[in-house]
Parts: sequence; structure tokens; C-alpha cells
Amino acid sequence: AAGGRRRWGSRGRCWPSRPRSRCSSPAPTSSSGARTPRGSKVCNYARFSWSAGDVLEDDPVGRLKVYVYELPTKYNKKMVAKDSRCLSHMFAAEIFMHRFLLSSAIRTMNPEEADWFYTPVYTTCDLTPWGHPLPFKSPRIMRSAVQFISSHWPYWNRTAGADHFFVVPHDFGACFHYQEEKAIERGILPLLRRATLVQTFGQKDHVCLKEGSINIPPYAPPQKMKTHLVPPETPRSIFVYFRGLFYDTANDPEGGYYARGARASVWENFKNNPLFDISTDHPPTYYEDMQRAIFCLCPLGWAPWSPRLVEAVVFGCIPVIIADDIVLPFADAIPWDEIGVFVAEDDVPKLDTILTSIPMEVILRKQRLLANPSMKQAMLFPQPAQPGDAFHQILNGLARKLPHSKSVYLTPGQKALNWTQGPKGDLKPW
Repeated sequence: AAGGRRRWGSRGRCWPSRPRSRCSSPAPTSSSGARTPRGSKVCNYARFSWSAGDVLEDDPVGRLKVYVYELPTKYNKKMVAKDSRCLSHMFAAEIFMHRFLLSSAIRTMNPEEADWFYTPVYTTCDLTPWGHPLPFKSPRIMRSAVQFISSHWPYWNRTAGADHFFVVPHDFGACFHYQEEKAIERGILPLLRRATLVQTFGQKDHVCLKEGSINIPPYAPPQKMKTHLVPPETPRSIFVYFRGLFYDTANDPEGGYYARGARASVWENFKNNPLFDISTDHPPTYYEDMQRAIFCLCPLGWAPWSPRLVEAVVFGCIPVIIADDIVLPFADAIPWDEIGVFVAEDDVPKLDTILTSIPMEVILRKQRLLANPSMKQAMLFPQPAQPGDAFHQILNGLARKLPHSKSVYLTPGQKALNWTQGPKGDLKPW
């Protein structure tokens, strides 16, 4: 067993039973199927009510047309040529969405017939030596791109961007910072406040998630994951699995800010629990281990989302989502209630009780749903694109926002955006 921890059960069918809480009145039942322990906080997360237990499968072809602006290559292709690492990190959706649209059947070469306009600008390709995106130049890159399209085509100016969409896969989307406090202070880049944002960040009632945004999964390399598949009959002998940071001493030396303390709580409460296979080590068998696990923890980090959500779904491991108020990818199309378990951050110390109290029939149902190929496909950005994948889910999201209301079009002389608004550093030329 990894980390020297004992593994329980076989194919998710056996583990030590634990007594349920005894209450004078019946405990409420959570969406996970478990009876919520007394005193538990009910986790509030935004999701679409669903009962069919399947991915919404629509064909976007014929329902919308997208015009792709041709920008100078300094905004996209030259960035990749300079540092190819941005092709494989979790923010790479912005690159692959561009490549997909260039050959997509919904692309139009006639901007006059377009429903949507797309600006291919890669704001996460400016990387540190350690491969982390530097968000500090991103606002200037984005402003420069918007200035370019507004001065070379008439379409931005007629709506102030209301019929344009941008892929912004930063930690906190178009707030362009990896720390929440500073992201909130910055707010969404003013020039993008009328545009539709396609972003990985999603948290209910948050300044960095504007109404009408489309939440997407982070990028996870489909081909790499495919090479690590294990036989489907492999027993799921790990009860709870997690690999990653519990503390970020470099950026949060005093502790308590990173992951709002939720990851630290996981470690402090369960590091010696034989049901929990958790560690900071990232073994070469990471993908294989997830396929041997029943539950995979998906706690927030600096932001609510992480690639673990994608990995868990693809590998059939029930995602245990620990991120209060999270807005999940394609929540109008994927039945998250049916496939995941939601645990409030304050309830992390009760995690073992919550998970062991989930009825076996509920676990088996979640595993059956996760085995559905359409569920996995919706979370991936494959090359080439395939029906029902994340690219198509994005297009479906855009199609469902049509037709645009008349209010998106500006009247002559109307000003909807302040081009000089924002921090002084953002206004510098790029």
C-alpha cells in the first residue's frame, strides 16, 4: 500500500462499519446520500437540479456561429513557441479552445453572420522558471488585445464586448491574481465586464465570477491519462485517496489562509487514519492509484477548483468536493449531485464519519454513473475534438445564451466601458 497505509475492501464493497449519529429527530440527508452528522454545516454549492443522471448531450452545430479574430501571433502562437510548457499545464484550455475553433464547423469567416466573437489571447503562457503562470502581465496583454480588435474591426464597439467571449483560466478568472484577497481587490478587468467569460474559477456570490459566465474544467492531458488506464476489473481497495499540498509554507508561512485551512484539517485529522491514503508525495502511480480508490478528495487550494476534479471523474473515483459555494464545470449539463459527495469546509474533521455512513447502494450508483463515457468526455479537451467533449459543452453553453437581447447593442454615442479604469500598472502598454 502506498505510504504504508492499510487498504480496505474490494471494488468498493467492504470496509469497517461505523455507527451513525443518534439524534432525537432524523438527521438531514445530504446530496451524497449520507446522513449529515449532528451539528454539521450544510454545504452550500451552486448546481443544477438533475434527476436523469446523465450528461446533457446537445449538438451545437447549426445553433451558433463564431468568428475568430486573427490577432498578431505575439498574443498567442509566439507565446507557445517561447515556452511550450503552457501546452501541458492546467490552464491550457485557452490554447486548445483556439485550436479547436479554427477547424470547427461552427466557425464562420463572415463576421456579419457571427453570433459570437472570439479573441485568441493566451494570458497564462507567461511562466516562471518553475512553470507557474505570472498573472501580473495578463491584464496588460488582455487590454492590448481588446484595443487591437476594437481598432481593427467594428464589432467590439457596437456592443462593448457583450457578444464576445474570452477564455480566462486563471485561478480567479479575469481578476488575474492567484491569491483570493488580492483578486477580490482587483476585481474583473473592467474592459471584460460586458463580455462572456469562459473560466475555471467558480464560486457563488464572488466578485470574480460575473453573471452569465461559463464554468469549465481545468485542462488535464487526455492522452497522458489514457496511457495510465488500468483494467476495469481492478479492485478499488483504497478507501480515500489524496496527493498534494496540505500547507503552502512558501506563500502562506503563518498558515490558515491556504485552502482556508481545509487541507491542513485533512492532514491533522486523518494522517494516521488507515482509511485515508493521503500524502504530499506524488508517485509515478498517481493515476493508477486513483483508479484503485473509492473516494478522491478534491479540496480547494488557493482557488476552489483543481485538476483533481477532472482526474477523479475520468478515473471513476467518486470526487469528494470540499469547497464551500463552488460553482462546478458545466453545472447545467453534468449531474454533479449524482456523481459527487459534497462536504463543507467546517465539516472536514467529520470526513471519516460522513464517508463511511454513505449507503453502499449510493456508492455503487455513483460508480455506475462515473463509468458512463459521456461523463468523462465532458471533462476533457481531446485532440482532435470528439462529440460531447468540453469544447462542445462550451459551445452548448454559448448557444443557450442566444439570441442576444437588443440591450447588448449600444446606441450612437453611448459609452458602456471606462478604458482608463483599473490599477495604474494595468494601463501600461504591453
